[in-house]
Amino acid sequence: MIIGVPKEIKNGESRVAMTPEGVKELTQAGHEVLVELDAGKESGFTDKDFENAGACLLFPKNIWLNAQMVIKVKEPIESEYRFFKENQIIFTFLHLASNPKLAKAMLEKKVTGISYDTIEQKDGSLPILMPMSEIAGKLAVQIGAHLLEKTNGGKGILLGKVLGTNPGQVTIIGGGVVGASAAEVALGMGAEIALLDKNLERLTFLDEQFQSKKAKILESTPENITKVMKKTDLLIGAVLVTGAKAPKVVTRKMVREMEKLSVIVDVAIDQGGCIETSHPTTHENPTYIEEGVIHYCVANIPGAVPRTSTLALTETTFSYILEIANDFRYRKFLDIVADDSALKKGVNTYQGFITHPEVAEALGKKYTFLSELI
Repeated sequence: MIIGVPKEIKNGESRVAMTPEGVKELTQAGHEVLVELDAGKESGFTDKDFENAGACLLFPKNIWLNAQMVIKVKEPIESEYRFFKENQIIFTFLHLASNPKLAKAMLEKKVTGISYDTIEQKDGSLPILMPMSEIAGKLAVQIGAHLLEKTNGGKGILLGKVLGTNPGQVTIIGGGVVGASAAEVALGMGAEIALLDKNLERLTFLDEQFQSKKAKILESTPENITKVMKKTDLLIGAVLVTGAKAPKVVTRKMVREMEKLSVIVDVAIDQGGCIETSHPTTHENPTYIEEGVIHYCVANIPGAVPRTSTLALTETTFSYILEIANDFRYRKFLDIVADDSALKKGVNTYQGFITHPEVAEALGKKYTFLSELI
């Protein structure tokens, strides 16, 4: 199989979708790997590293033109849509529920789209999304603490307690991997936290995990969110509905309850955001003020630590890449995914059809069962 790895061109995105080690393993298995010049530079991998591993270094147009499967980190941006071709596999974070233009382009070109964030194992876990969620959750607290400093525009408080002061209050909406990771870091800094989630089983787990620490574990209801907002110094939006657009669980009215120059970090922004006052920002221009509150809504937060993020991401994606590439020699794509239930759930588009129910619902499009096309 011919596998292409283009350089990420989304604003502030410094990760790369494959390491030289991955290239070496694929080439030794008989596959051809095309890597764009300077694709790994910001993650600490040189062109020479990739070349020594067996990659062919090319310009982006030639990557897209020749690759049967394109491996990326983030969703293609508009300047890349012209490269799409029928039956080409694009394997990346697609976030189609909040990106109708990309969905339209992929459907028109009959591209096969596999999204990292909807690959789901039988127990409901999301193996590729998990490490990125952990990184995003930990960074959300670091970033929020930084923005609360007066020199960075915040109200000038430290999250950790110092003699004669109260600790900062961190509120986290969503108790999944992002939320739990954020809670660990916030508690480690000495902050008080309120962690809210709708799933009662998850709340029980979180209560057991954080019972010995200063953590309030609450059901996520409008009443409970409103109750904690007045005391919140840092609000982290960590709501996730797999494949779907994030629900707006924090209203503008709730944001008005926060003190001026408090901070919001909406980690759910890549799926549309879970806070009414949120809109996407970039690493280049990461913040804005709305209702007197500082908002940080960068859609690719892990891109701030590309070396760590690349290594964590490729550790989880590679087995799927190798599986598809090896089986592609002998079997049709639909036969490959039919035997892997987790990978099958990752398929968002195929031959002009939307094949993930939540994506279809978010876009107001018809959902087609992948099994109908097999």
